[in-house]
Amino acid sequence: MACQQSTQQNVSKETDVDLNDCLLKHMDISVSETEKRTTSALNIRDCYTVYLIETRITDNGWELVEHGLGQIWRRYSEFEQLRHYLCNAYPWAVIPPLPEKKQNFPVHNLPTDTFNPDFVDRRRAALENFLHRIAEHPVISKDSMFLMFLQQEDGWRNSISDIGYVKMAEDKLRALSAVVRTKETDPDFEDLRKYSQNVKATLTNILRIRARASLKIYNIYKLNSGYGKVFSEWSAIEKEMGDGLQRAGHFFDSIAAWSDTFLEDEEQIIDQLKEYLFYASSLEDICCKRDMLQLELEKLNDRLTAKKEEKERILQGSQFYRFCP
Repeated sequence: MACQQSTQQNVSKETDVDLNDCLLKHMDISVSETEKRTTSALNIRDCYTVYLIETRITDNGWELVEHGLGQIWRRYSEFEQLRHYLCNAYPWAVIPPLPEKKQNFPVHNLPTDTFNPDFVDRRRAALENFLHRIAEHPVISKDSMFLMFLQQEDGWRNSISDIGYVKMAEDKLRALSAVVRTKETDPDFEDLRKYSQNVKATLTNILRIRARASLKIYNIYKLNSGYGKVFSEWSAIEKEMGDGLQRAGHFFDSIAAWSDTFLEDEEQIIDQLKEYLFYASSLEDICCKRDMLQLELEKLNDRLTAKKEEKERILQGSQFYRFCP
């Protein structure tokens, strides 16, 4: 009964954190707009997209609130910095993945322009989901750097750099060799690693197949759309066959319309599959962090063993000189 009551209260005694409380219960967060900007440095024009983060406090009595209403423009690279910081600060947590920076597995064979309005809008919605998932966590949502990311535009970049953002790149290099160098492995983490790798491989194959299938549907759309236009213009010229040509044009237009609807639905499905793919990578990152911690632990144990052996040699040496005539 005592365990059940403790579970019902949902309060962690070790960390003194209310597991029912999170930032999203006190603040509305949305990524509402996008804007394309340019910067010139050394006569080189660089274009990039910024996203407007709007926050509105729904609980004015909350102690972590600094601004009741806020609007901040953030670049995608800043979202990356935030996620890298959270991965480093909370190695025990599965940090939600970010949407892709460049479009992979497109549903049609067009140039994958990162400034495509449709792609930018889908990435905007995915970034909003990313913020919501972090804001729903009872611990990570109250992180000072995350709150600063939402509420303070000036000084956040310097603060995140001072904390040790560059250390994340070093940790990735260490993680590459940690798996090979560790003496002991955890069966549960190894199963998790294999599971995430299998999910990634399976989803990658599914995405490739669906992308090829979508390309064929897109070619059907282009073909029938062109035929519909030709037959419609032809019907305006031919008086005797005008009605038949017009009906044929409508038939091709209907096929093109169906293909267009199918491609829109397929684009949403592919985006959801990509999210599962990125989450599998997040699970694999957890295993890499465990390997890094295991490697550090083994190094400390080796150092402790070496110190104990050195101490024994010193004691044996002192006893030898004590009994030596």
